[in-house]
Amino acid sequence: MKFALSPADNAFRDEIRTWIRDEFGEAWDGGTLVSQEEIYEAGYATNKKLASKGWLAMSWPKEYGGGGATYWQQLIFNEEMAYHRVPFGGAVGIGFAGPTIMIYGTPEQKARFLPPTVAGEMVWCQGFSEPGSGSDLASLATRAVRDGDHYVINGQKIWTSFAHYADNMILLARTDPSAPKHKGISYFLLDMKSPGISVRPLLDMTNGHFFNEVFFEDVVLPAEALLGEENRGWYQATTTLDFERSSIAGSAGLRRSLEELVDFFRGAKLVTAEFRVQVADLRVAIEIGRMLSYQVVSMQSRGLVPNKEASIAKLFLSELNQRFARAGFQQLGLYGQLLPGSPLARLKGRYANNVMSTVPSTIAGGTSEIQRNIIASRGLGLPRG
Repeated sequence: MKFALSPADNAFRDEIRTWIRDEFGEAWDGGTLVSQEEIYEAGYATNKKLASKGWLAMSWPKEYGGGGATYWQQLIFNEEMAYHRVPFGGAVGIGFAGPTIMIYGTPEQKARFLPPTVAGEMVWCQGFSEPGSGSDLASLATRAVRDGDHYVINGQKIWTSFAHYADNMILLARTDPSAPKHKGISYFLLDMKSPGISVRPLLDMTNGHFFNEVFFEDVVLPAEALLGEENRGWYQATTTLDFERSSIAGSAGLRRSLEELVDFFRGAKLVTAEFRVQVADLRVAIEIGRMLSYQVVSMQSRGLVPNKEASIAKLFLSELNQRFARAGFQQLGLYGQLLPGSPLARLKGRYANNVMSTVPSTIAGGTSEIQRNIIASRGLGLPRG
């Protein structure tokens, strides 16, 4: 089967490439951004530029400040940004929170949160996981108690990406402890500047400050912070997770890295037949990941919400990320252990960094085991048990 984009879509791809070249230079390859702070600052600056062009949330409806672009145009944009390693962020706000608010939010919530988000001025984080409820998200214990015209929040969240920068959080909290665990949860839009919130850093293996612990001590939330119906938050959260798992950029970034790895070893006498086979296998796998992502986009373009299809793409690409990182790390030998910044590092030390940073890729957004359960129950119709 041959896939072909329309002339207009191909012209749009050329427009994006021209913009990247003009903004970052012809030789841009992702630079040497290492720390999460550098990545965040660079991404925030790029977000402002994208927002000024209407590209930050190009597939959002125009009524909400988006570009009204097709999902295929969004795919082209994501592919080019990933392939050229352009630093940009907003995944939680643009990719998860905003679309969920569009579906479940009141007119007042949409008017308050969507315009600054699409302008790149409002940063979001995601308050779902807890120390005792990672994979079993429905067992979360953070409480939200109704008291007149407000809620009082107590509890803790963990692995909260960029909470130390965020203006707002999409928060899951238990509002009915007597109900079955899936039916007593509510979904809130939380101002991170509210009194009683404390954020503590969790450093990862690369010594980067990406994750955080967030503690809530008698945090008062107005009743209008509730998104959707009380005690129906679990069902709204599954919508958010479907958006989160619908990534369509992963394969493009891997394709760029594979091309660089092959170019680096081209003509080298120490390249083994085993490595050549491994490279061929990775190239095929990257194309499979691309097709899985295209399936997700095809569904979105027809007004469908990917569920098992998003889980399949997420599972495959997150595990492929780890496999690819290990392959490059091993082939570089002792040089593979050198971190970015080392004068002897090969390929800018990316593989030493990647072999560590890809570890959480099969955990974040739902573990591989959770994805397989979703695929089995919702995709294959297998019974639980």
